[in-house]
Amino acid sequence: MQKIKAGDEVMVIAGKDKGRRGRVIRVLPERDGIVVENANKVKKHKRANPQANDSGGIIEQEKPLHRSNVAIYNPNTGRPDRVGIRDGEAGRRVRFFKSDNTLID
Repeated sequence: MQKIKAGDEVMVIAGKDKGRRGRVIRVLPERDGIVVENANKVKKHKRANPQANDSGGIIEQEKPLHRSNVAIYNPNTGRPDRVGIRDGEAGRRVRFFKSDNTLID
């Protein structure tokens, strides 16, 4: 079970976007990457492709951050928090905030 999943609200804790909050768009487990909306935005020069009816230009897109540079946001405390995993009811594993033991899922 992963500690951070798509749809979670996270806070960037290191790098040029430190302190920025956003939702997780995509998790890349093979690269230990996490794509967060409105964080780590870069400009990409896109070449036009008339056969596919694509116009060229400069587009902005989010690039992955390493998972060690983000922490899940705890709305109860208003701060980033660590995540723990334990066995819940009916044998399911559940995630919880380490600071106040409240369940995430």
